[in-house]
Amino acid sequence: MTDKKRAATLDWEDLRFFAALARHHTLAATARALGVTHATVARRLASLEAALGRALFTRGSDGLALNAGGVAALAQAEQMEFAASALSVQRDQASAIAGRVRITVARVLADGFLAAELAPLSVRFPHLEIELLATSRNLSLARRDAEIALRLARPASGDLVARRVATLDYGFYASPAYAARLAEGHAPVFIAFHENNDFVPEAVWARRFLADKCVVLRANSQGAQAAAARGGAGIALLPGLVARAGGGLVPVTLSRRPPSRELWLLMRPDVSRLARVRAVADHLVGLFQEPAAGSEAA
Repeated sequence: MTDKKRAATLDWEDLRFFAALARHHTLAATARALGVTHATVARRLASLEAALGRALFTRGSDGLALNAGGVAALAQAEQMEFAASALSVQRDQASAIAGRVRITVARVLADGFLAAELAPLSVRFPHLEIELLATSRNLSLARRDAEIALRLARPASGDLVARRVATLDYGFYASPAYAARLAEGHAPVFIAFHENNDFVPEAVWARRFLADKCVVLRANSQGAQAAAARGGAGIALLPGLVARAGGGLVPVTLSRRPPSRELWLLMRPDVSRLARVRAVADHLVGLFQEPAAGSEAA
């Protein structure tokens, strides 16, 4: 590389010194403000003027004053300072959001949808530790089993911050190959809940609907039911967002449509004000407001 090409390279640090010099007007005052030597400021200015190919100041009795070229350059340098400052604030906010946040949610939503959608939080907030507690039973927020609960029903009581984040659609799904067999006239067979799932409303509905139909497989996990349907075992009743997120399934239209269910985000009032909990809650609300989630914003 020639000396001429090297001199034409713009050093972003030179612009920072230039902006400071424009504010302080003298090399000595700028050096004191930046904690460097007088010579360093002079060298940075010379480097920038060489890269731009023009002088940026005129000398006067009160120190250095911007000329026309300097005024134009300062406007650009201040934009860069503003952008750098904004990035620093974002960095500081991200580092301030740290610690553990536990989310309790029905297993079908955790395994089939939510686990994959939490990754961006870890990238944005590297000091955040997320625990996803997937269970068919409701863990207690009052006993501090978790900071956030996603539940498929509005709480009947309790001092909780509650927000409806979605209305989840349910439907019947099968693999494309199995759906093609149905179109050819084959009798449908079904994948159903195990009898120990009677505390789950959709399981109760499905038991009534499937009472006179052929059931070839039962499972107490809708994740397992979805996997069986993808494998071509039959038709499964699933939340639409789980069926769509996992892929490999198509909707099957039957004589009755399953009822939808509301999804609620719950927090205790004391933890809802914590920055780390707020960041996770906001992310969850955003997820379920996406059209792909099959939701309806609260």
